Amino acid sequence: MFPSLYISHGSPMLALEPGASGPALARIAGEMPRPKAIVMVSAHWESHELLVSGHPQPETWHDFGGFPKALFEVQYPAPGDPQLATEVVDLLKIAGLPARIDAKRPFDHGVWVPLSLMYPQADIPVVQVSLPTHGGPALQTRVGQALAILREQGVLLIGSGSITHNLRELDWHAGPESVEPWALEFRDWMIETLEANDEAALHDYRRLAPNAVRNHPSDEHLLPLYFARGAGGTFSVRHTGFTLGALGMDIYSFG
Repeated sequence: MFPSLYISHGSPMLALEPGASGPALARIAGEMPRPKAIVMVSAHWESHELLVSGHPQPETWHDFGGFPKALFEVQYPAPGDPQLATEVVDLLKIAGLPARIDAKRPFDHGVWVPLSLMYPQADIPVVQVSLPTHGGPALQTRVGQALAILREQGVLLIGSGSITHNLRELDWHAGPESVEPWALEFRDWMIETLEANDEAALHDYRRLAPNAVRNHPSDEHLLPLYFARGAGGTFSVRHTGFTLGALGMDIYSFG
């Protein structure tokens, strides 16, 4: 059975400058069997309702600005999987989570940036599930639980965000050895609480975790963690690190 993964995808430039995360992602992919498909929740598909991407050949969406031309030339032509998308909708509905197909959704960079480092051949079908941020951690836990059965069918479930994500406080000249204490303290609390499997504390992280709001002024980049946790089993840390002083690049697995 596949684990579920939480991947901190960092800056879109990760696709061109993979640093330590690129080899870590490639290693993790190489340690698993080849999945028959991938289902992802990305921080960059916020929505009011639960949506599931159903396009058979999604486009690569460069949903950002201000980066080098070479980044806008990167393509990730993985296929979609309309049949799997329908199965995902059905599983969500069974769990009391109404969802519908979005037949036009392209791959945002929360999908194609990490996958380009894990599966550069872009030949594994990918389906996205949207992120209704208003539902908070509890909803994402339920979404993960509803789709956990897919792991038994050879499907890899991934939440893609960032363990810390305050773009206003990044130091664009900082090296990987430079880490802000407030970011490190939050990250360490998250690891300790995940290891303790304290779901109540995890769901109430904005009140209980140190520097929570400073690390996540809005929580769309942390919520995919709860999807991965809900879908998986035993927590383990697969990679840790920071870039730009305060942008956490951790990768976790569940199961």
